[in-house]
Amino acid sequence: MHCVIAGMRDAELPVRVDSVFALRSFVEACTGKLYLAILMRYDRYFLNFWMLMSEVENEDLVFTLETIVDRFGEEMAPYALGLCQSLAAAFWRCMASSEADEEAEDTGALAAVGCLRAISTILESISSLPHLYIQIEATLLPILRKMLTSDGQDVYEEVLEIVSYMTFYAPSISLDMWSLWPLIMEALNDWAIDFFENILVPLDNYISRGTEHFLTCKDPDYQHSLWKALSSIMADQNMEDSDIVPAPKLIEVFFQNCKGQVDHWVEPYLRLSIDRLRRTEKPYLKNLFLQVIANTLYYNPSLALQKLHTLGVATEIFNLWFVMLEQVKRSGQRANFKREYAKKVCCLGLTSLIGLPASHIPGEALERIFKSTLELLVAYKDQVAESKRQNEAAADDLDGFDADEEDEEVESDREMGLDDEDADAVRGFHREDSEDDSDDEFSDDEELQTPIDEVDPFIFFVDTIQALQASDPGRFQSLMQTMDFHYQALASGVAQHAEERKIEIAKEKLEKANAQ
Repeated sequence: MHCVIAGMRDAELPVRVDSVFALRSFVEACTGKLYLAILMRYDRYFLNFWMLMSEVENEDLVFTLETIVDRFGEEMAPYALGLCQSLAAAFWRCMASSEADEEAEDTGALAAVGCLRAISTILESISSLPHLYIQIEATLLPILRKMLTSDGQDVYEEVLEIVSYMTFYAPSISLDMWSLWPLIMEALNDWAIDFFENILVPLDNYISRGTEHFLTCKDPDYQHSLWKALSSIMADQNMEDSDIVPAPKLIEVFFQNCKGQVDHWVEPYLRLSIDRLRRTEKPYLKNLFLQVIANTLYYNPSLALQKLHTLGVATEIFNLWFVMLEQVKRSGQRANFKREYAKKVCCLGLTSLIGLPASHIPGEALERIFKSTLELLVAYKDQVAESKRQNEAAADDLDGFDADEEDEEVESDREMGLDDEDADAVRGFHREDSEDDSDDEFSDDEELQTPIDEVDPFIFFVDTIQALQASDPGRFQSLMQTMDFHYQALASGVAQHAEERKIEIAKEKLEKANAQ
């Protein structure tokens, strides 16, 4: 280790570069005293890095920096701005050399991609320090503005990832960051359909975190540009089902975040979604389009149902929806709406219909909606419970692994001559890392933040039924009389679980308040 550090200050450039590469191996394997030794020499390392990056264009050098940033996380915060500035400068040099020398094009392009990935790693490492994004933004904007055009096709995925971090973790989305929206939409309309899944993430951030600006700004008109892109993509007869999966997801984002403020878009998006649903073959995409309909019902049930009747598709859509809700595999598992989120969206949409007056929903339709919602709520409850059980079991397994590893580290520390106090300090570092890793381990689509996260479907259902009972006792009584013992038991179980959820939510809020 001492030789590597000395090599980073060697007079010969190749020795300095190779020493940095060697440092990566130490970082990847560092534990105990080595971890602390590297930690204590940050300033020296990064001074050497900045100097080397101004002299050498090398993707391995960037990869080494990315490894260090990824390994030490938030501890990189004091160096984040300087590192991003160095990486941005290195990126421009790599692009210039790639354009100037055809033989060096591949090497320069690889190094440029490495620079952008390293920037993303830095942005992820400082996610709990939002003020730093404001400082870094000016450094990154020139790259983003240039590379979100057709000039950046080779690095488009990496650039979109940076935009995603900047629009999600910054305290707010600046007007400069909003200026990138038209570039993204222009690319999507022209050549970037292959990146639609990547584009979905920053567009979601713009709509969900900058809703007021998205709704009120007319120059550019963000709502219209979104409609233009989605209608073009979904109406294209040559688009495969797999190509347009992000489209219904964006429509969901639109209606969930703009609840009560975009009534004029309900009919256009319903018509567009239903037209494409009729041409859809893949069940998963059919599910997504039915979730769009569920979202419009949750957005405004009376308006959405009226528009479905206006379009002459209400019976067709509800028959398809109920058939897909009832389909099961040979194993007995549901064939559609498999994810927790999908079940929840359907529950909210169907429950919203229950609260409509008899003039909107006749008794026979109400009975079918009520029973389907009950069954879906029970399936959702069971799936949430099973996910929780699996996560707890995985966490226990991870704790057991950490305990075994900790015993090995104690023995290793003693062999290295570390006293108990030093060993405890070292293990403290590892424990934090393990907890961070375990958080990453369980992140999936169910972890995405949406406006309906705070809506409990069981409480929403029970509140809706109680409102129906209060406003139209006769209609409520007629509904209850259609329920056999099975559905009465389901309803009782859902009502009981709703009360349990109220207690759990109150407890969670209290714990959160006390923690602040």
